[in-house]
Amino acid sequence: MNSVVRLLGKFIDGVGHLCSVLMMLMILNVFYDVIMRYFFNEVSIGMQELEWHLFAAMFMFGIGYTLKADGHVRVDVFYDNFSPRVKAYINLFGALFFVLPVTFLILYYSWDYTLEAYEMGEGSADPGGLPHRFIIRGVIPVSSVFLIVCALYVVLEQVQRLTGMTPPTTNHKDTI
Repeated sequence: MNSVVRLLGKFIDGVGHLCSVLMMLMILNVFYDVIMRYFFNEVSIGMQELEWHLFAAMFMFGIGYTLKADGHVRVDVFYDNFSPRVKAYINLFGALFFVLPVTFLILYYSWDYTLEAYEMGEGSADPGGLPHRFIIRGVIPVSSVFLIVCALYVVLEQVQRLTGMTPPTTNHKDTI
């Protein structure tokens, strides 16, 4: 199980690095857009939409990476005072009964949403906007699958912690 957790962790970290690249591309896009608008009085609807698309992809894939890194917001006033064992149970419960069911629902409904955009050839409603809206809509089901993988990583890691197996090195602050 340790090798599976390690392999999943490396995959998730790779997607996390992709999110960093998406953020840099978004920053460069915004920089270009601002320079063109304020110095050359040129506005590109397509570039503005690309900013939203890059942000959406970064955000959607970043959710899973943040789950793996144990970086999501929670009521730390209580959580920080719990023992590592109680924290493992909370993380396990949250992944199994909150993250996975909601993610499966999102995956189920987003598949048709994406397919519909593809079948109708949906593009931007704005002149000069980006075509192929199904690509950005496709981020929703793909990132949902990624989030399921991340939730499974959390489940396996917490089971390792609770059973006394040595989990791989993570960003977690404490161990059992």
